[in-house]
Amino acid sequence: MKKRRRFTKEFKHEAVQYYRKSGLSCEMASKELGTSSTSLSRWTEQADIDEGNNPKGELTTMERKEIRELRRENRRLKMEAEILKKAAFFAGDQF
Repeated sequence: MKKRRRFTKEFKHEAVQYYRKSGLSCEMASKELGTSSTSLSRWTEQADIDEGNNPKGELTTMERKEIRELRRENRRLKMEAEILKKAAFFAGDQF
């Protein structure tokens, strides 16, 4: 199984800028950068969305991050509410 490579935000940004300015095809630019053309294509599409070129109404990177954080907080709050319900139930039995 091939290990998945991770790239920094800075690398992705520089790769998109290089691709846009080079005039090369996505395949050629990705080969020069040492990435897959699929990755470079996705990074470019997300950069377009983040820059406001978003005709499809897709989420920006910041919106995706906010949703992840809100989901995490929601899970935590549900767990806390469940713990409080159980505590109230057991406390009611003792009076």
